[in-house]
Amino acid sequence: MSTGGGFAVLDGAQLGGDIDLSLPDHGGGALIGAQVIELAESRVSDRLYGLALPENIRSRALGRVGFGGGFREAELDGDQAAEKLKEYVAAIAGELKDDPIVVSILDGSALRLDLEDEDDFAMLAENLFTELDAEDTGKIKKSEIRRALDNMGVEMGVPPPSELHLLSDILKKHGAEGEEEVGQAQFAEVLQSVLHELADTLAEKRVVVTHNVKVVNGSKIRKLLEDEKQLANVTEKILEGNHEQNCVETVRKYLEKNGADMGLPPLDIEEAVALYNAVFYSAAFDKSVSEWRKDEIQEIVKEILGKFAEQLESDPVFVDLGN
Repeated sequence: MSTGGGFAVLDGAQLGGDIDLSLPDHGGGALIGAQVIELAESRVSDRLYGLALPENIRSRALGRVGFGGGFREAELDGDQAAEKLKEYVAAIAGELKDDPIVVSILDGSALRLDLEDEDDFAMLAENLFTELDAEDTGKIKKSEIRRALDNMGVEMGVPPPSELHLLSDILKKHGAEGEEEVGQAQFAEVLQSVLHELADTLAEKRVVVTHNVKVVNGSKIRKLLEDEKQLANVTEKILEGNHEQNCVETVRKYLEKNGADMGLPPLDIEEAVALYNAVFYSAAFDKSVSEWRKDEIQEIVKEILGKFAEQLESDPVFVDLGN
């Protein structure tokens, strides 16, 4: 799944379909497990915009397919290597489905949108200049253009400080350094040339930035629903708690308190509150139960969690872990 504007969610879907799972020409000799692992991760990286596989995803995927012990040294014939390659890529896709990665793909396209519209760029340059001209003198140093890029940030298509070498070369080339002071018009002119150069550079070699964001997409809830023992355990805990007259209200209060551990988004974000309201409104249970039988309550829990999973699958909630 992905969205426009250089923003993408890497959820394993990128590893399906036509991903290359062929083995390299190695003269018909055996491959060892370590080569298969390296090959799979290289093919995966190619489909994930060049992003190296995060270690937590990698280790869980290796564990999922049991590539521990002496697998790295094991010799595999062509058929065995092809099967293991396929298994490992599928395991990585499964881990990404459960724990997607949110990235920004900086390829210059966002910058070009601002540069193509003269009015938009003029407004952008004016706002940036005003922010930097803290003393309202009408002048700023050329070196402040670096801060202007920092203020634009990844959201507007500018690479983070970790790509400082990239920005430094461009700033130097366009004379956007030093103590010389410039007014707003000259600032806009220099900024425009810098952004054009940056957009061209990113078009040749894009930068992928990973965000500290958790995607709640219903996959964890689906796993709970498939595990009868775990579902029964949740039902028992609900039965052990305080009961409202309406059983669905009791279920809601339990989920509001414990739902984050079950794969629901935390209620301290607006999207989660809206999700809860939508699910429980659509559940439309207005009856009470007289005996609070476990089988009846479990069916209600199952239906409500199913609605959550369905909603989150079609409209995931993004939780900023940086806050």
